[in-house]
Amino acid sequence: MIANEMKKVEGLEYVTIGDGVRIAYRLDGSAEKPVLLLANSIATSMDMWEGQIAELTRHFRVLRYDYRGHGGSDTPDGPYSFDRLGRDVVELLDALQFERVHVLGLSLGGAVAQWLGIYAPERIDRLILSNTSSYLGPADQWEGLIAAVQEPGKLPEFADMFIKNWLPAHLLASDNPIVASFREMVLATRPQGIAGSWAAIRDMDMRRTAALINRPTLVIAGQYDTVTLPEHGELLAKTVPGAKLLVLPAVHLPNVELPAEFLSAVLAFLQEE
Repeated sequence: MIANEMKKVEGLEYVTIGDGVRIAYRLDGSAEKPVLLLANSIATSMDMWEGQIAELTRHFRVLRYDYRGHGGSDTPDGPYSFDRLGRDVVELLDALQFERVHVLGLSLGGAVAQWLGIYAPERIDRLILSNTSSYLGPADQWEGLIAAVQEPGKLPEFADMFIKNWLPAHLLASDNPIVASFREMVLATRPQGIAGSWAAIRDMDMRRTAALINRPTLVIAGQYDTVTLPEHGELLAKTVPGAKLLVLPAVHLPNVELPAEFLSAVLAFLQEE
């Protein structure tokens, strides 16, 4: 068990992990149900799952958390790595004394989930990798973004970019409160948190090591996803032994765009005998 501190503030809990960073999390649902860990997209908070919590907590005890640099968590300086982002989860599970959990990760969360499947498979029951990739290179394409997002006043411009990449045109053309809520999440994210996470993506290459994942795995891809292309999901499903692939007619956030279809697939997979 790691040394940790926990306290409750406005519905959130906090654990301070080994390198001194405070990670925010929240638990919803009955303690008697199996635990499902949700891992978010970059530049969002655990609130990105709010629309799914009512249904998920009928079946699971749902654990949500904010990455370092995001939401209610601390924002350390410098580049992050998937080794560190993954160990944040392991230390959180240790602090909560959760030996094994289901894991659903979307986008950046899907890459964290891959890391867990590779390096901490004993902590996972079933694994869902949604709208993610094992490689988003080449590395040099990320350098300009990492520098630019940290320039003063640039965050609104990046919020526009994220929203355009995440959601379909028909939602963007309307006064949809969901679009507004995601934009607010981006604007509330510290630029260093985005830059640090992009550094982790810059350095990521799990194209070969994903073959070491030995947990039951579902890969969900978006047919119209321009961030993590459908072929990224196809490659991931081919690499992970025995993985299932589901391609939904969505962009990058199927939990928002196609909530019923997304939840149906998630629940069917997690509840398989």
